[in-house]
Amino acid sequence: MAYDDNNVFAKILRGEIPAKPIYEDEFALAFNDIRPQAPIHVLVIPKGKYVAVDDFGAQASAEEIAGFWRAVSRVAELVGATGDGFRLICNSGPNSLQEVPHFHAHILGGKRFGAMLV
Repeated sequence: MAYDDNNVFAKILRGEIPAKPIYEDEFALAFNDIRPQAPIHVLVIPKGKYVAVDDFGAQASAEEIAGFWRAVSRVAELVGATGDGFRLICNSGPNSLQEVPHFHAHILGGKRFGAMLV
């Protein structure tokens, strides 16, 4: 799948759609999900044009990969998810129901979760 420059996260990165950043650095931007599924539900998106996690792993530089995952860890700490634990989800492709074709990680926390899949 080719990267779509008109996806919602691309528009957020360009400032065309407002988002209140929780964290931002040269590699990533984090903000609250507009449809939270848990008391803590934050999205972390890389600033590069990557469709899904496999694209990110194959095409991003080592610096981008390290910077993104460090940002995920920092955001989890900033939002208070690390104490009792959190779930990290990266949907990839149509079978996972990935809604936005821009790689992103969901940090979910603030409650006890059930089984991963039903």
